[in-house]
Amino acid sequence: MAIQYSSKSAEAELRANLKGRVIAPGEAAYDQARAIFYGGFDRRPALIARVADADDVARVVSLARASGLPLAVRSGGHSVAGHGVVHDGIVLDLADMRALQINAAERTAWAETGLTAGAYTSAAGAYGLVTGFGDTASVGIGGITLGGGVGYLVRKYGLTIDDLLAADVVTADGKLLRVNAETYPDLFWAIRGGGGNFGVATRFQYRLHELDSVVGGMLILPATADVIANFIAEAEAAPDELSTIANIMPAPPMPFLATEHHGKLILMASLVYAGDAETGARVLAPFRALAAPLADMLRPMRYTELYPPEETGAYHPLAASRTMFLERADRRVAETILEHIKASTGMMAVTQLRVLGGAMARVPVDATAFAHRASRIMVNVATLYGDLGQKETHETWAADFAAALQQGDQGAYVNFLGEDGKTRVHAAYPGPTWERLTTIKARYDPTNLFSLNQNIPAAKAG
Repeated sequence: MAIQYSSKSAEAELRANLKGRVIAPGEAAYDQARAIFYGGFDRRPALIARVADADDVARVVSLARASGLPLAVRSGGHSVAGHGVVHDGIVLDLADMRALQINAAERTAWAETGLTAGAYTSAAGAYGLVTGFGDTASVGIGGITLGGGVGYLVRKYGLTIDDLLAADVVTADGKLLRVNAETYPDLFWAIRGGGGNFGVATRFQYRLHELDSVVGGMLILPATADVIANFIAEAEAAPDELSTIANIMPAPPMPFLATEHHGKLILMASLVYAGDAETGARVLAPFRALAAPLADMLRPMRYTELYPPEETGAYHPLAASRTMFLERADRRVAETILEHIKASTGMMAVTQLRVLGGAMARVPVDATAFAHRASRIMVNVATLYGDLGQKETHETWAADFAAALQQGDQGAYVNFLGEDGKTRVHAAYPGPTWERLTTIKARYDPTNLFSLNQNIPAAKAG
């Protein structure tokens, strides 16, 4: 006879058996524990399980399966769609699982998935070693890795998943599996880009690269159509050692920017040359020459300096956004960007462009579940706003902006998808990638226990 669970009985079972912490409504830590990075998600979980280890994860997964309570899994809480928290369900919070073992001689690391990208990078940097993640220190390594991982080293070393050697994964039946290219290779293929659809990753084994210093930092230029188009052209022509992130936006009141530039449209770029300082200076010179810089912070630095201090948790922006890939970003595209940025009525509108290619593009498209190896430029458009009642206005702006930019590449990067709907989730996994993922989903999670994500359903039998 099946046990009938209420949220109270589920809470009691976890309190009796979990090595970690259980946080329930009414407790002092509850509101902070249920908060995620993005605002606008006022969801009240029945309980939050701050797990201590993989055994705890297995207990929570098994209880969620048995009870029927919805299950949200959180690493760093940066899901644009708010998937790290659920109403009247269980939040499996990995934040206390932060163990890291670095083998500097073999250039590998085992990392628990409650670690942030900043914490991992700082620890590896002490050995002059790196694994590439994104561009934000407080992002959890669990979510960014499972979705692919596009960051400062994407052209030099590829995606985060290109340095993933193995993982420990708790599947929907509560079993802990060690997955790699030889053991459960189908699951290993799926978790490299397929998101959290197939289980809870508790540990990752990464490859580390020797990279103590880079040449880079922030460069701010006036945002004209010519500057934007020429910046992208230079980024595409640069050697693989250079990765760039360009943000077109009104200038915030930054202390290092002259006050007469505040509020005017700027191109605020992060550039990272993963090589020697002399060559890096030559590679960066054409970017400095695009226009008289409003601020130039490019210099040799330790890689770890690229990550600012992690956020304190007080900032929870409301955002309307869309993500896509472009085949080109010429002057006409630049003019479209400037037009829509000016038309936004939000507090801050931004368009982010990341030139891809390099090492990422040299991995065969079917080697992992990330299917966009040939995509040339990743674009995110977003506007931040303060009044939830204005959500529809800003979502319409973002949708119209994305439609105006759309070219031939219909794909999407799953880690930047918000509440975009099933069509866009499918776009993240086009063609045979989708069919292969649904088949693997049917094998490891046929009942869709792991559904609070950019969801991939199980293939139907027969």
